[in-house]
Amino acid sequence: MTKNFIQRTVAGAVLVALILSVIWSCRFFPYAFLALFGVITVFSTIEFHKLTNREDVSVPYWVASVASVALFAAFFLHLSHISTAAFIVYFLIIFAVMLAELFRQKKNPINNVAYFLLGQFYIALPLACLNGILLNAPEQSPVFLFALFVTIWTNDTFAYLIGSKIGKHALFKRISPKKSWEGFLGGAFGALLVGYLFYRFGSSNLPLWFWLIFAEIVVVFGTLGDLLESLLKRTLGVKDSGNLIPGHGGMLDRFDSLLLSAPFIYLFLLIC
Repeated sequence: MTKNFIQRTVAGAVLVALILSVIWSCRFFPYAFLALFGVITVFSTIEFHKLTNREDVSVPYWVASVASVALFAAFFLHLSHISTAAFIVYFLIIFAVMLAELFRQKKNPINNVAYFLLGQFYIALPLACLNGILLNAPEQSPVFLFALFVTIWTNDTFAYLIGSKIGKHALFKRISPKKSWEGFLGGAFGALLVGYLFYRFGSSNLPLWFWLIFAEIVVVFGTLGDLLESLLKRTLGVKDSGNLIPGHGGMLDRFDSLLLSAPFIYLFLLIC
């Protein structure tokens, strides 16, 4: 086994164990969830702006990070029926960022504001939706959040294993040549299996159709999130979004599927 493989395996196992343990303890220690995903929000926001800051784009990392955390906290506090004041703080930060371009004297102020808002929409808002997935569950059970992450990881694993073995037909060759339709269908099968297991052995008493739709939302939008991040990296000419996680690249490389699937799972839960 190569050093990189061992490093990747250990880092992946630690990350999975950390996330699942924090999610499972949400009912007893909800602020552990807030702390962990607040940190993930900060590092993901910084990573995004490090990637996109170029000669004609200059977004201050720390301002963007504060705004992202403010939005995450606002969702948590509002959905916990504690306070809505954090939303006021968030919108004041947005307003201040736009006004600041009057004084920063940068080359392209419109680009700066546009990329700042893109970071909020692409990174901060999807991660903030995790609060809704957690707090809209019956008795604020972590089952939906737990199912989301397990389904994402199962989809990714099955897609990789099936695609690497029998993948022949490119899913989206221009953006990600290694992804195949065979891998996509393999991932869908794995996700549906997870959905069935949550129906069969879970404690939520929800019907089978709910879990199967839940799984397929993750498959479709998780795959689109993966492709969207691949498009971002290809456009910017980078292989990985960062190097924070040994053997895995950056935060966006690990959470790309989550960024698109989380908002749509939240909408699905609101509708149901």
